[in-house]
Amino acid sequence: MQRSSEFQELKRRFRRWTFPMTVAFLAWYLLYVVLSGWARDFMSIKLVGNINVALVFGLLQFVSTFWIAWAYARHAEKKLDPIADKLRHEVEERTR
Repeated sequence: MQRSSEFQELKRRFRRWTFPMTVAFLAWYLLYVVLSGWARDFMSIKLVGNINVALVFGLLQFVSTFWIAWAYARHAEKKLDPIADKLRHEVEERTR
């Protein structure tokens, strides 16, 4: 099963989406940490009332996390699930 072209394609599609998205998210998070530690003047700029840049960046971390989860679910539904369902069906047929 693991050597089949369908399984290899499934792994390729998974990695092609997951690795770049992981790198992008970690870079985004690292930017937040670095700016919080070394650009305090920038992060303390007030935007509206008591809302400053740091608070906006912090809230955007949550937004980006939920966006990535939503985007992955869409990606999996369209690109991964059809192949995984086919492979599961083939395995179930072999074990009967």
